[in-house]
Amino acid sequence: MSAVQCLTFLFLSLLLQMATSATPLPLLRRPVHNHGNFAKNPRRNPVVLPVNQSRCDLFAGEWVRDETYPLYNVEECGGGMIDPGFDCQTYGRPDSDYLKFRWKPFNCDVPRFNGVKFLQEMSNKTIMFVGDSLGRNQWESLMCMISASAPHIHTHIIHEDPLSTFKILDYNVKVSFYRAPYLVHIDKIYGKTTLKLDEISVDASDIWRTADVLLFNTGHWWSHTGSLRGWEQIRTGGRNYEDMDRLVALRKGLRTWSNWVLRYINSPLTRVFFFSVSPTHYNPNEWTSRAKASTTTQGSKSCYGETTPFSGTTYPTSSYVDQKKVIDEVVKEMKSHVSLMDISMLSALRIDGHPSIYGGDISPSLKRNPNRSPDCSHWCLPGLPDTWNQLVYAALLY
Repeated sequence: MSAVQCLTFLFLSLLLQMATSATPLPLLRRPVHNHGNFAKNPRRNPVVLPVNQSRCDLFAGEWVRDETYPLYNVEECGGGMIDPGFDCQTYGRPDSDYLKFRWKPFNCDVPRFNGVKFLQEMSNKTIMFVGDSLGRNQWESLMCMISASAPHIHTHIIHEDPLSTFKILDYNVKVSFYRAPYLVHIDKIYGKTTLKLDEISVDASDIWRTADVLLFNTGHWWSHTGSLRGWEQIRTGGRNYEDMDRLVALRKGLRTWSNWVLRYINSPLTRVFFFSVSPTHYNPNEWTSRAKASTTTQGSKSCYGETTPFSGTTYPTSSYVDQKKVIDEVVKEMKSHVSLMDISMLSALRIDGHPSIYGGDISPSLKRNPNRSPDCSHWCLPGLPDTWNQLVYAALLY
């Protein structure tokens, strides 16, 4: 055998070894989306910084009164944008001071949302919220912010399950919401609704991969019990369980999600955000003991009657603390692949921001008994989710 033949044989053998040793990826049912390149403008300064400041913590600050707020009115949103459950002003909320507060980080300024600038930057791109109804809350907020700030655009909304999409035709921008309360797959096994902690559905994976900006959230559904529980059994490691420690389940599900991101998402091309747990305010004992300036109604058993934010820059305690720790742990391990949007504390201060009894889906009997079962989980629109979106706007454009 000649020297050339030997070299050729060695080269072909090496190629064969590399091909057979690589872990095969599952066949994708749709082609990979040709994303716009965020790498051209990698991580710009996240916010408008004052002199002599090199960095900013967007999530440490205070709520300050601002008479130029809110960023939009319900009338500017257009038909079908706000769910009745979030539309507090239309459904009878008597106060409006809660709309007049702006989030102010301690050592920097968050730029005011500019819809035209946002659409120009996002031209030919898809922004997708993925998660539970808090993600839908935020999706509807962004639709309203865009519509009010760029009022002459031509739009179209498609409401479907699990994917709903708001199209801005002038800029070829899509703003979507994909309903996936647990992020991982839910399926039927022998007639039982099963939460599969080790799987993300192929359909979900294919759709998520079409986005240029992905904004994930999960949390509340992992602690539901009784009739609110969204499954009949849990499957992990090839076994089915009637139930298990919910924090263990959450961690397993998030590991599956993080592995999916690391495997399928090209971080220079696609921006990925994960939102920490949005707090609830069902227990006034969390805030009344220290909130001397609070306007809490005496004897209240919920957020009903709250009209101003909690007085202070930190909240004494909060719901979902253990869930937040798990989420922070998993997301921070991913480092540069995912931006953690730590909105829990700034949101916890907004004891005044929930629909309470002023949602269109609250029955007349509940309205007559406001402490019985109001909505102290979601947020009024306009309201707090507008701030979450302003922080995303700052992270993407500045």
